[in-house]
Amino acid sequence: MERKNRNAHAPRILYLRTMNFLISGLPLAPFLPLFPLTDSELAARHAVRRVVDASPGFPCRVSLEDAEPGETVLLLNFEHHAVAGPYRSSHAIYVRERAREARLQPGEVPLVLERRLLSLRGFSADGMMRCADVLPGTGLRAAIAVMFEDPQVRFLHAHHAKPGCFAARIDRAP
Repeated sequence: MERKNRNAHAPRILYLRTMNFLISGLPLAPFLPLFPLTDSELAARHAVRRVVDASPGFPCRVSLEDAEPGETVLLLNFEHHAVAGPYRSSHAIYVRERAREARLQPGEVPLVLERRLLSLRGFSADGMMRCADVLPGTGLRAAIAVMFEDPQVRFLHAHHAKPGCFAARIDRAP
């Protein structure tokens, strides 16, 4: 990481100005060909099929919603930060079989993020990490505003902090 958070542990009051941001899930199209595959064909691609047995617990990266008990999901590795640099990254994600792509409004935070402990990472245009923080999802709006104060931060990645898996991308909204 190039820069540490200023006074990351010091108490402070945040005066939030209106910050337009847009949280995006993954597109569904790349995952559609995987659902008809057999379990052995999925295994050959390092993926597994699961039937959801609890909610929350299986956060879909396409719909940005928790899958409901009885639904089928795929658990697979996904490269969410495909840069030619040290922060290139992939991790396990869930995708619901009947997922519909999330269509969030600017400034909207989905419940799937709001209800979890998150790791938030800010990246520059060349994919280098500029800042990072761990926070409850209820503090996501404030953390986004703080990270976007740095003009070199072009986009953010939210991760589920405990398992470490990618959750969503956050961009500045026009």
